[in-house]
Amino acid sequence: MRTHTSHARHNAFTLFNRVVGCHAAWRPLARGVLASGLALALAACGGNMALLPANTPLDSIVREYGKPTQTCTTDSGQQRVLWTQQPFGQYAWGANITPDGRAERVELVLSNEHFERLREGVWTPERVLCEFGPPAKIDKVGLPSSRQIVWNYRYRENGVWNSLMYVYFGTDGKKVTHFNPGPDPLFSRDGFWFE
Repeated sequence: MRTHTSHARHNAFTLFNRVVGCHAAWRPLARGVLASGLALALAACGGNMALLPANTPLDSIVREYGKPTQTCTTDSGQQRVLWTQQPFGQYAWGANITPDGRAERVELVLSNEHFERLREGVWTPERVLCEFGPPAKIDKVGLPSSRQIVWNYRYRENGVWNSLMYVYFGTDGKKVTHFNPGPDPLFSRDGFWFE
């Protein structure tokens, strides 16, 4: 037996399916509205944490933004915390925590400028995970004899373009060999949201 709420929900889905299903011209609009709604919902999850002043107590940040999605220890032994919207969001913020529990500086980590850090020194998967958080997706690309492990980070390139940063770990997966941005197929006309 259906309750009144589930009956109303069923009618709403039926109406949506009839409008979108019967009129192919409405499909791109409906998908656009759904994509916009998803983007707004993900943006509402955070706000720009990078605007927090340096040395803000971690407890204050947690009260305002919730628990970090990841905590790790850097190579220098310092605690690092990250708030990420991956796999579908395009933003992540990270901060190193001082011994007295303060965030040295909260910074946007999924940006061209921050990815440039990958050019300095040796970056193992553990170090990348601690600096940028978990990727949206992990792939293997290339011919069978030379398959490389690639981590895909969804982000807004230059604050504008829906992009993925591809971080390559070579055939053995032990260290970053190179990285480059590319368009995010999720937002392409051939992708999920558009026809």
